[in-house]
Amino acid sequence: MENSDINNEKSQVNEAPLLGLVETEPPGKKRWGRIIAGIILSLIIYVGFIPFILLVSPVIADFFVPVYSADLQATADEGRIKTLKTEIRNLEKKVDKLTPGNMYLVINTTENKFSLYKNRALILEGICSTGSLVSLEGENKKWVFKTPRGDHKVLGKLTKPVWRKPDWAFVEEGLPIPSANHPSRFEKGTLGDYALVIGNGYMIHGTLYQRFLGLPVTHGCIRIGDKDLKVIYETMQVGSKVFIY
Repeated sequence: MENSDINNEKSQVNEAPLLGLVETEPPGKKRWGRIIAGIILSLIIYVGFIPFILLVSPVIADFFVPVYSADLQATADEGRIKTLKTEIRNLEKKVDKLTPGNMYLVINTTENKFSLYKNRALILEGICSTGSLVSLEGENKKWVFKTPRGDHKVLGKLTKPVWRKPDWAFVEEGLPIPSANHPSRFEKGTLGDYALVIGNGYMIHGTLYQRFLGLPVTHGCIRIGDKDLKVIYETMQVGSKVFIY
């Protein structure tokens, strides 16, 4: 009885480890196996996805990208041309409303040129002189010799105008400024035979310095040659428009 018990214990001892043992793959091999399987699956999907995209993408593109058509382009161009023509007509109407129907003078201060119109037809054009943009400083004041741009009109017409010299004329010559009505302020012949007053001390007048016409050399007034000024003087009336730009 004792021997059989001993033999049973030995058999249990020898069998016990075997009952708890399960054969498994090494961890490293299992991980590499998953990686390789994933790579193979990715290749299969990728190889199958490229033909799918090549076949399906043109169909999808048709829904989002308009197909070029010569007829559609021509129709679009016609629509744009029609719109532009309408805009041009509207602008022409605005210009007609703003343009005087009688006579007016246009002064271009950039190119120092003038254009005289009558009944919207150009009747005379030529060169002139406008503001030099030079600045001058006195004791208590600073002047910038600039021709005023904008919409003006003739406020008065003068023949054989006499120039009433402003303060800057004396400062420019280095002379003391006289009283308002001192005889030294009045000078004949400087402004030519005619002058058109446009306000704030500015005039369209003649000049003794014909060779400087076409240059920006004035103190703000507009100088025009004798022959052209005579035509302008005889054409323009009090109230006539003067556009300066």
